Amino acid sequence: MTAVVCAPLTVERRALSRPGSPLRVLRTGMGPQRTAAAVARLDGADALIVAGVGGGLRPQMRPGDLVVATEVRGRDGTVPSPSAPLLAGALRKLGLTVHTGPLYTSDRLVDREERRRLARTGAIAVDMESAAVAAAAGDRPFVAVRAIVDTPGHGLWTPGTIGRGIAALRALRRAIPALEQWAASVGPRDVVLAEPRSFCAGVERAIDVVERAIDQRGGPVYVRRQIVHNAHVVRRLADRGAVFVTEVDEVPRGSTVVLAAHGVAPAVRAAAHDRDLDVIDATCPLVAKVHAEVRRGAGRGDTVFLIGHRDHEEVEGTVGEAPADVVVVEDAAAAATVTPRDPARVMYAMQTTLAVDEAEEIAQVLRDRFPALAGPRREDICYATSNRQLAVRAAASDSDLVLVVGSANSSNSLRLVEVATREGVPAHLIDDAGKIDLAWLPGAARIALTAGASAPPHLVDEVVECLTGLGPVRTREAEVAQEDIRFALPKEVS
Repeated sequence: MTAVVCAPLTVERRALSRPGSPLRVLRTGMGPQRTAAAVARLDGADALIVAGVGGGLRPQMRPGDLVVATEVRGRDGTVPSPSAPLLAGALRKLGLTVHTGPLYTSDRLVDREERRRLARTGAIAVDMESAAVAAAAGDRPFVAVRAIVDTPGHGLWTPGTIGRGIAALRALRRAIPALEQWAASVGPRDVVLAEPRSFCAGVERAIDVVERAIDQRGGPVYVRRQIVHNAHVVRRLADRGAVFVTEVDEVPRGSTVVLAAHGVAPAVRAAAHDRDLDVIDATCPLVAKVHAEVRRGAGRGDTVFLIGHRDHEEVEGTVGEAPADVVVVEDAAAAATVTPRDPARVMYAMQTTLAVDEAEEIAQVLRDRFPALAGPRREDICYATSNRQLAVRAAASDSDLVLVVGSANSSNSLRLVEVATREGVPAHLIDDAGKIDLAWLPGAARIALTAGASAPPHLVDEVVECLTGLGPVRTREAEVAQEDIRFALPKEVS
């Protein structure tokens, strides 16, 4: 694949050129007409980059900041640039300050009043060439990068322009490795969508609880910890009015508090009662089932081996049901050494978001050591966790790369990465499309894509959209199960 960088001015072309670079840098000339004519004469370009200096429209911009256009607007319309988040992420890894948003192309230098008008439309920068390159790109991958020279606080024709121009050109030069990565990532791809993926019934229920509580109560609704382990979900609910706290003693007396989907220890409920809080319990019913199992086992006098990760909120809450009777077992090595009070009175339970095969390995070690070991009446690892692991395994089987959408504190998302890795495929956890490392993509013609049970579905769609900015994308689904489970809402919000 051949990528051509279109640089309007000679100084920009020099800044963007370096010996040995696979990028071909073309000086197009200044303005839309010269640029259009130069690009029309191009031969053999598989992808186009337009790069140079530009004018910033946001007050917070500084000379030398970079703008990566999510879309290019011009007199003849708007051209989207779907791969902008990928390039922006690569540039930020180089230590550059990057803004993303619409870029407007004018056919002339714009004055201060015109810049104010453009800023009101949502544009974040202005130039004179990008729209011509975008139009010429057609179906080819295209991206636009501008280094800011003039800002709302520092006009083009003011003292210091030369120094600001030097800062912008230096930023362009520093950007070359990211532009090369983007160019190396260009090409057609097949994307296999693991199914099921994204939200499970317990997550949907928990989010619905918070939204309904906000709608019905009209005042601050407090949530202990993250309602589900996903930064995007938490941010959206915070924007709607949810107030996230670490412990219930931070909640004003008499206020409404929602307990998160991961469950809590009885001591937390007692603390909420002592503060006269209006408690709405969003604990996933499948987590509540594990709590009930632990209470029953402890009530019989059993030592309860809880297979799970000690520092996970779900495990903390489950242990709180019977702290003196629960022993957390994190791996097979621990299972080989744990000692119960009475080997004849033992049972095990599991964190609901574990990797199925690893959890079963730990349980088998316990069974081999303790013939009297009792297990749960029904599987503890939830259906959604199991289904998503089966689906990612199926999707990964014929892929070069696996991407798992989910936050870093999401246990079920992390397990998906581990499952895919055990299939021998490189796998990475990403919070959203902007966290994809362009270095992963060269040679990855087949990508398996999934999302943890706490990740919103639209984030998967955004990843696919970003990849289309690098070339044609064909999608297909690898479905292993259909999910139609729904959980009833708590009576407080139903």
